[in-house]
Amino acid sequence: MSLFARLKSIFSRKKHVPRLGLALGSGGAKGTAHLGVLKAFEEEGLVFDVVSGASIGAIVGALYAKGYSSADMAGIVESLNRKEFARNLRPFADLEFAERFLGAYLEGDISQLPKPFAAAATDGATGESVALTEGKLVRALTASAAIPPFFRGVEFEGKKLYDGAFSDAIPADLCRSLGAEVVIGVDLGAFVRPEEERGRFSRMIGSAVGALVPVKYNKDHKSRGYDAADVMIKPDLSAFRPTDVGRAEMEEMYSVGYLAAKEAVPAIRAAIAAGSGKPKKEEKNKPQKGEKRKKKEEKPREISPRKEEKNEKKEEKTRKNSPEKGEGARGAREKSDGRKKEGDEKG
Repeated sequence: MSLFARLKSIFSRKKHVPRLGLALGSGGAKGTAHLGVLKAFEEEGLVFDVVSGASIGAIVGALYAKGYSSADMAGIVESLNRKEFARNLRPFADLEFAERFLGAYLEGDISQLPKPFAAAATDGATGESVALTEGKLVRALTASAAIPPFFRGVEFEGKKLYDGAFSDAIPADLCRSLGAEVVIGVDLGAFVRPEEERGRFSRMIGSAVGALVPVKYNKDHKSRGYDAADVMIKPDLSAFRPTDVGRAEMEEMYSVGYLAAKEAVPAIRAAIAAGSGKPKKEEKNKPQKGEKRKKKEEKPREISPRKEEKNEKKEEKTRKNSPEKGEGARGAREKSDGRKKEGDEKG
């Protein structure tokens, strides 16, 4: 390849842009912080190609995958009838009211969303994580958010499913499985109230609830998300509860999420830059145009033993039938001298 052609191929090569994934964690009403995170991303021009979520993170993630902005989502939250929501917070209630509400904004099947999306849920029979990537969207979201003892399990394709927080609270691994190369996670529960700071009533309720919950937290319910994420955003929401639905509290959680995302932007850009340097799998070690043909021509021809033996016999036969170079010249001279001698004698 000429120098000009080599330089042309270097400068015309497109820079690899990694597929960005966003994994939104569980946390109930703390999910308002997710909207602040998305607002920060919008201001920074960060757009995600793949989305996953657990519980409230699945709901916010599905809205993002559908194309709603953070402002659109804030409007949806404002339209929520808080009194009706509070009335439905009774032990083991069904989530039909939530399906009706979400159905006004998210209709159809998961596969119809403009961006690849997965909701994490927990199988009530096995306790294992279930990745919901197809089926009715609003049913998948309520299954991912069915937190006992407030809500009963949701039947989804033959399984009784519960909140994804029990098995995959920040499903960054699901983003990876959907093709994301750089994954950003948001952990709403990174900072929790220490047990000693909670009141006696809260501790008693916690113990009673633990006895009624049909599923338990897996040991890796959070670590698997941290292992799969390149950057984990951790808003400090320790001052809030998952049931804080007051306007003032929600506005403050929004701000906490916004600031945490802004602080994480340099780390996110560094992760994207590191991902940009990685060649695509199909382009790795791919020969340049013309190289393949050249290598083929340069490769020495292999001769089979039978063919080689045949060639040797042919060469030997040729040698027998034709005189050596020296013998041929000497014979010619002798013939010429003989003829000359005969002519002299006759004369």
